[in-house]
Amino acid sequence: MNLIRLQEAILRKEFGPDPEALTVTGAVSMYQTTQFPGSSVKYHNHYVLLRVEEAFGACSHMPEQLTREVAEQCSGRSVAQLLQDHRLPVRIAAMDAYLGAVRPHRTNCKAVIGIKPGTPLEKAKQRDLHIADTARIASGSRIALIGVVNPLVEAIVQRGGICLPCDLQMEHTQWGQPVEKDMNIVLEQADGVVCTGMTLSNGSFDLILEKVKQRGIPLTVYAQTGSAVVAAFYGKGVSALVAEPFPFTQFSGGTSELFIYD
Repeated sequence: MNLIRLQEAILRKEFGPDPEALTVTGAVSMYQTTQFPGSSVKYHNHYVLLRVEEAFGACSHMPEQLTREVAEQCSGRSVAQLLQDHRLPVRIAAMDAYLGAVRPHRTNCKAVIGIKPGTPLEKAKQRDLHIADTARIASGSRIALIGVVNPLVEAIVQRGGICLPCDLQMEHTQWGQPVEKDMNIVLEQADGVVCTGMTLSNGSFDLILEKVKQRGIPLTVYAQTGSAVVAAFYGKGVSALVAEPFPFTQFSGGTSELFIYD
């Protein structure tokens, strides 16, 4: 299975309700930045959020992929219409909202973990240690990290892994380690892979999935973007998933939840 086949399966009603009968009642276009104390790295995050019944579908995207008008263009339309939109982030968010509504994490995941209240950095460190634990990193194993977040680099190292960072936008980690831009290089070197859900919106997820299957190595996904989409691939190339549907940890100082598939 790949993303196109998943989209087609939803349109054929293989997951339950007819997506033509479900309406996107709310849509949000959001730009958010994060810069942790003592770090020179500023993360620039662009999101589109779509509401279907009780679920929010989320997709982080590059600024050139969508304009702010997407919020006006998406609300009031059916899921089926948006699944056929020409813009990939819209399709991902629509799939995520649909699957989040019909296959909620709370009733399908293996465990729910609470992230304690705290500052953005404190919560990020808690979260990323859970991601590293879910990946079951063996001491000395080489872990390709596709989509670099510095606290997750730190968590991989703390668990004894050798981090192979890969990101299209970042040049170096907080500790000066060069960041590779070509994911094929780190995928060939790795004993295991950790990637973020943004691989869905930049078109690399299917390629990663194919590569880990070919090499027989585990793939752990940490997903804010498309968390319910990735859950559809659990056991089908995705070995483990840490799902964090909206609202994300960076938007709340209180308790947050992670949904674990492993």
